[in-house]
Amino acid sequence: MRAFSESVFFIFLLICLLCLQPQGVRAIETTSQDKEEKLLSNIDLTSEALKQVKKQLNNQGEAIRELLKYYRSRALVKHPVDKNKKAEGIGNAASANELHTANNALKHIFIGQSAYPPYFCGDDIDWGTRPVPDNEWVWQLNRMYFWDTLAMAYWHTGDEKYAKEWCNQLVDWTLKNPNNKEHNYAWRSIEAGIRGYRWTGLFQYFIDSPNFSPAVLVAFLNSCHDHAEHLMSKYSSKSNWGLMEAEGLAFIAITFPEFKESGKWQAEAIRRLNNEIDLQVYPDGHQRELAMGYHLGCIDWFLRTYDLAKMNGKTDLFPPSYVKQVEKMCEVPLKLCHPDGTNAQFGDAWAGKPGQHERKYKEWAGRFGRKDFLFLATSGQQGTQPDSTAWALPQSGLYSMRSSWAKDAVCLVLKCGPDGGGHCQPDNGTFELSAGGRNLMPDAGSFIYSGDPENRRWFRQTKVHQTLTLNGENSKYAPKLLVWNPGTKNDVMVVENKSYESLTHRRAVFFIDKRYFILVDEAYGNGDGQIDLHFQLAPCDAAFNREKLSASSGFLEGWNVLVQAQPQRGIEMEQEEGQVSFRYTIKEPRPAFYYRINKTAPQSGVRFVTLVAPFEKMQPDIKIRIIGQPEIASNDLQIEIEEKGQIKTIGYKL
Repeated sequence: MRAFSESVFFIFLLICLLCLQPQGVRAIETTSQDKEEKLLSNIDLTSEALKQVKKQLNNQGEAIRELLKYYRSRALVKHPVDKNKKAEGIGNAASANELHTANNALKHIFIGQSAYPPYFCGDDIDWGTRPVPDNEWVWQLNRMYFWDTLAMAYWHTGDEKYAKEWCNQLVDWTLKNPNNKEHNYAWRSIEAGIRGYRWTGLFQYFIDSPNFSPAVLVAFLNSCHDHAEHLMSKYSSKSNWGLMEAEGLAFIAITFPEFKESGKWQAEAIRRLNNEIDLQVYPDGHQRELAMGYHLGCIDWFLRTYDLAKMNGKTDLFPPSYVKQVEKMCEVPLKLCHPDGTNAQFGDAWAGKPGQHERKYKEWAGRFGRKDFLFLATSGQQGTQPDSTAWALPQSGLYSMRSSWAKDAVCLVLKCGPDGGGHCQPDNGTFELSAGGRNLMPDAGSFIYSGDPENRRWFRQTKVHQTLTLNGENSKYAPKLLVWNPGTKNDVMVVENKSYESLTHRRAVFFIDKRYFILVDEAYGNGDGQIDLHFQLAPCDAAFNREKLSASSGFLEGWNVLVQAQPQRGIEMEQEEGQVSFRYTIKEPRPAFYYRINKTAPQSGVRFVTLVAPFEKMQPDIKIRIIGQPEIASNDLQIEIEEKGQIKTIGYKL
């Protein structure tokens, strides 16, 4: 009985071994064959150029090897990354920082959101790693910007370790990230669009590496096909996402015309871009989300596909108006940036560094034949100075006034526009002021996107901007431009926003002698309560004088600013919490204060008159009074200004 039982056991064990081992091998082989079959079924093999691939269809592995030979020798498709220039990159393709990032990537130490430190994602990479609560980290991890540094390092050094690691990581990502709900961190349409664009460049960098094997080609092209089909099903119209979706789809379609569906993908991608340039860009040139960083990004997203199409003889896919509208977009930073080249931080925008757009201006100067762009690209050494110092973008509700085109000029940039969506803030009437190359009254910024909703909300409040509130509540978007009258000596602007159902805020800005500003803020309507006029300064030691209703910045060198309200019955001045963020996840305290008048039912409205005067050494002594007794929100307002015994008048009539 025991012998029989042992015999049965060994027979059973033998059957298991015989069955499991071949099944395991077949499973691996079938998986590989399935992937090869999937790729070959999606390629148009009727092309004469692919006849060698077609000949080998009875041997899929050999067909894939022929396909790899084809791509290594293919010349019919042009791309901004020219693989034939690889030798030119030796010693100069990568910066020291790029080499550092690439060497970290070899060890699986990756950058997700760049505001956070690099993080080790495991020997066996976890593409869903979340080292911080901010989802931006894992989303940007799956954009794999660090793969670009592997490419740069490969061309810079010629070392195959960078190519080998990229190939391994590419295959690893495709295996671990099928397009399903479990991996939605990797398959948001924005990430798919970014990969669709960037991967086509990586293909150019690595295709000639001996580590770019047939298996890598299969994984890469199958994933590109999956990306394109996914992007065909996503269309985020009227959003920067829609442009990245279209760009990724277009780059896959144009770079890989061998796909059977590439013509359909290309047509849809170009249709979307032609559609979105009318839907997303106002006639004044600004992208509808009203945040400078996204505006500049949209210029690139519109142009890169156009340039790729042009390289491949497809410019007839775009109407002439397309390029003219992009040129209009390129004028926006010229008109709205501070004299040192930094951005106003309205909405989800960041100031950046002085001179940051000079490279862009140089590119645009050549592209559009613009001498004013060349002037900005060369700090005035070449080209022609722009023909105005005051600009109105009325559909966007963005305006600027500056004293000159010198980098130390006095400049005010004001916002009173429509709702730009999630990257916009309810802050109509707010402004930034710079002088002497210093931003004296910057916007609060946005601090963070994800992972900290409390601070996200704090930076979006109306009351932390240079504008007016009723009972501290957030305002609505209902803008109107009433007066735009720039002049050789003075500029006058009047904007209005129905900030609340029961209260409208009118702000008049007078730029006197191109030196200082007088603000007349009026709140009218049935709304009652605390009417607060908020101001914030750059981080510094500020001086406050409640009796004089004044505040001034306290920089020891360079320019400062004086803010002083004109006295009236019932006005009071108080300090309040102030913060500013110039970099993602980093914030710092700054001086902030408000002037308050309590509005009661019998009042038709309230009026604040405020001097905002940048100065370099001595605080100015300027007296201001309203002439006559005009009603609040009158059609006719005149001001008398006294400085050093000289009296002048200025005003507006609607």
